[in-house]
Amino acid sequence: MSALMSTYSPLPVSFTHGRGAELFDAQGRAFLDGLSGIAVTNLGHGHPRVTAAVSEQAAALLHCSNIYHIDLQEQVGETLTRRAAMETVFFSNSGAEANEAAIKLARLHGHQKGIERPQVVVLEGAFHGRTMAALSATGNRKIQAGFGPLLSGFLRAPRNDLRALEALSQGHDDIAAVMLEPVQGESGIHPLDLDYLKAVASLCAKNGYLLIFDEVQSGNGRTGSYFYYQQIGIAPDVVTTAKALGNGVPIGACLARGDAAHTFAPGHHGSTYGGNPLACAAAGAVLETLAEDQLQERAEPLGRIIQESFTAALKHKDAVADYRRAGLMIGIELKQDCAELVRLALDAGLLINVTAARTIRLLPPLVMSDAQGRQLGETLAAVVDRWLDQNPVETM
Repeated sequence: MSALMSTYSPLPVSFTHGRGAELFDAQGRAFLDGLSGIAVTNLGHGHPRVTAAVSEQAAALLHCSNIYHIDLQEQVGETLTRRAAMETVFFSNSGAEANEAAIKLARLHGHQKGIERPQVVVLEGAFHGRTMAALSATGNRKIQAGFGPLLSGFLRAPRNDLRALEALSQGHDDIAAVMLEPVQGESGIHPLDLDYLKAVASLCAKNGYLLIFDEVQSGNGRTGSYFYYQQIGIAPDVVTTAKALGNGVPIGACLARGDAAHTFAPGHHGSTYGGNPLACAAAGAVLETLAEDQLQERAEPLGRIIQESFTAALKHKDAVADYRRAGLMIGIELKQDCAELVRLALDAGLLINVTAARTIRLLPPLVMSDAQGRQLGETLAAVVDRWLDQNPVETM
């Protein structure tokens, strides 16, 4: 029996090493990575620049408390804020912690405006993390079940429903911020409607609400620009990121601009490991690689290759209810629950994920070749076809 707490249901495979878009088990079998550790290894496995940066930093200095200046943290912070068109950054260890920082920032912003009990508007279908404030902000009752009482201070609105958001605004004078994922990942890859996002930004500007974008999954080049908001012409006040920021080394960040950039003062927030030298060495290498190799430009064409290869090869085309994509965030929603596909794909040498019960989620690394993209689409189509031969689409 494992000594690990039963918080996961791991698949029957373990990997010894990785290279580019492939992982290898102890027997040397290769698996094509269509998931990137859930949007973490955007630069693929064993990237030489990241490996060298981490190795050199580990030999020099692993950790330094934030009660001292950390030069590398300053350098990465400057690069990241410039890339994001933000002014300041707080480094954490994960996306959930980055979102916790954003929520605290929003509440403090509200208090500084004289709001006694500030509220943050969040959306149904959102996933902001599993720590208590992030869990309370998450719009998934299944994930929240059993962990009550959740934190108060959140108002919930349906996704893409501007009237509902306007009704909340008209009924509450205690709103401090609106927090959303511009591309919802966990709920099945749902890019929010562009007109809706623009209207939300306008509503926030009109009422003095902070607009917070959670780009923990969609950031770091995954959708075709460094952050998704940079391709839709909307500038949030606060943005959070993590996952691929360190390409596997844990690091998250909460970035802010305008009034939000100067809300925190010493003592308001902190993190023992956040932005330590090792994590910043990895993030610095990732930022340099994306800038020099322009890998974010791979997201759209590679995503299209995977989509077209899958669609062309799939025989059971009627089984697909919807196909949603933002760069290399790909959601293929089937007409019936399909969690079994994860295990069947593994048997075929392909790593995928199923979320929201019936949506195949693909998040391959940006370094995947065109040939590997076609292989991913065609292999997945064969797996889905074999499964559907045994499990015909349920009819109402």
